[in-house]
Amino acid sequence: MNAIELLTNDHKLVKKLLEELSATTERAVKKRAELLQRIEQEVRIHTQLEEDILYPAIKQAGGKEEAKMYYEAKEEHRTVDSLVMPDLLETDTGTVEFAGRVKVMKELLEHHIEEEESELFPTARKLLGKDALEEMGQAMEAQKKLLKGEQRAA
Repeated sequence: MNAIELLTNDHKLVKKLLEELSATTERAVKKRAELLQRIEQEVRIHTQLEEDILYPAIKQAGGKEEAKMYYEAKEEHRTVDSLVMPDLLETDTGTVEFAGRVKVMKELLEHHIEEEESELFPTARKLLGKDALEEMGQAMEAQKKLLKGEQRAA
């Protein structure tokens, strides 16, 4: 599986989990907590794969426009990872406030996914080519297995 296919599959999974989480009510305290943990894990691993493997390759192969894309995408990750997700993890899952924060996170992630899939990924295909994307996909799969294994051990 190439890097873009792997990342797109991650996007589909996160969007599905976000839909499930958004559809819950204040009474689904346990389900909300479980879904949020799953989303947090998937987003953290996905972000690491992009920032360690794909983004640097695009930045290196491209010019000023690609550097701009690189920094914007990293900033969007930082917003979710450092601001939105930590707040959400500390919010009582049985509250309306939780639902509001989920909605904001969902909108941020959907916007980010849309930009990646419509701008960043086509740029990566053009700049990096099929072989490089295949190699990156293999590296991502290996790193993903490693990261998931580390989390289970923790």
